[in-house]
Amino acid sequence: MRKIAWLFLIIILAAAGWLAWTLLIPVAPSGKTFVMLRPGYSTRRIASELKAAGVIRSEEAFILWRYIRHRRSLKAGEYLFDKASNTIDIQKRLRRGDVYFHTVVVPEGFTMFDIARAVEAAGLGPAADFLKVAQSDTFIVSDIAPGARSLEGYLFPDTYEFSRMQSMREIAAGMVREFRQTARQIGLLQTPASEIGASEAGTPTSSVHSVAETEIERTVIMASIVEKETAVAEERPLVASVYYNRLAKKIALDADPSIIYAELLAGTYSGALHHDDMSFNSPYNTYRHAGLPPGPIGNPGKSALEAAMHPAQSDYLYFVADAAGHHRFARTMEEHNSNVAAYRRAMRGH
Repeated sequence: MRKIAWLFLIIILAAAGWLAWTLLIPVAPSGKTFVMLRPGYSTRRIASELKAAGVIRSEEAFILWRYIRHRRSLKAGEYLFDKASNTIDIQKRLRRGDVYFHTVVVPEGFTMFDIARAVEAAGLGPAADFLKVAQSDTFIVSDIAPGARSLEGYLFPDTYEFSRMQSMREIAAGMVREFRQTARQIGLLQTPASEIGASEAGTPTSSVHSVAETEIERTVIMASIVEKETAVAEERPLVASVYYNRLAKKIALDADPSIIYAELLAGTYSGALHHDDMSFNSPYNTYRHAGLPPGPIGNPGKSALEAAMHPAQSDYLYFVADAAGHHRFARTMEEHNSNVAAYRRAMRGH
């Protein structure tokens, strides 16, 4: 009887030692290890995924501890394991939902094509998937831009943190939400507080109180051109004034960035403009077609939007770059040609 008791005690001690070893002793993953735990995974499936990734020692111990400490559910998501952790700490992380977020940087002026590549580079999925959403899910902005051909112009430049659990539509809607917030801040869009949640979620509302819808689209299109023409914030109101003055006089805008965008849409842009490109057949080509292009040619930031809303008061009709990263403005073609000649001389000097 005594032998049986001792044997039983030894078994208990061995089991306790094994459990302590599997639960308390940290496991060091081999480098950065990402584990995707999808919604609906059972505790056993989670344990299997973690064991296969080399993050825990024992599936059985993980499951046992889960039943012993069954407090909150384990959250779905993508997790990064890059340092030694024990099973107890890992379960705490899963209960907190300490998921990994991927950083996506969208500089001012990025097109939807640029953003799609940035999303892919961040590890959030194929660029083609994001681009498909950006080109088709215009309902996200239909309340403020009913004529939108895509989400171009409304994917606000910022630094974002996204999870791989989010769909491409949710990622795009998050960028549009930032546009809406900024548009409200600068007075381009006014939405009653009771409706903010609905519109930020990408759900069109029928009673958004704003500047005339066509004016919002016009402003965003103009801001996208201004954004592409100059990175100097203090010049943007002057650049905007040039284009508004040309519109008023029914003079073609002659904006080079519009040709680049036309060729991006067609998939023919080679990385540089040539003289022949000025005749490229597209409604976005502002050399061939007077007036604004049919949609934005990039995604403007706050400064460009404000410049489009509040252009400088000027009678300038032309501008050209100088050799110092700024622009020279002119009222007449003669003055403009003189500025162009000065620019060419300065570039030869460089």
